Amino acid sequence: MERPLLAVLLLVGLVIGCAVGSAYARARRGWNDYQTVKKSVPGARRGAWTLVRGLVVKAAVIALLLFGAVAYAAVGADEETAGPTPSQSPPQSERPHR
Repeated sequence: MERPLLAVLLLVGLVIGCAVGSAYARARRGWNDYQTVKKSVPGARRGAWTLVRGLVVKAAVIALLLFGAVAYAAVGADEETAGPTPSQSPPQSERPHR
């Protein structure tokens, strides 16, 4: 009777050992992945801020150009300093006499 009991205990021990071993392997792999990502965060944060800074600069330049265009359109053409426009000569009703 002792042999079947030892065989069952051995089988139960193997099943529990496999379950614990695979759980440990997953936990270790997760920890290593976490450490890798944790080390890459400062570089990714710097890259994100660089992209945001570039976007803000482009938006500011576009806003300044739009403001300048609106200001130029609001001032309009300076007609007073453009000089006199040529007027049409009056029609001659008679031919000049000699």
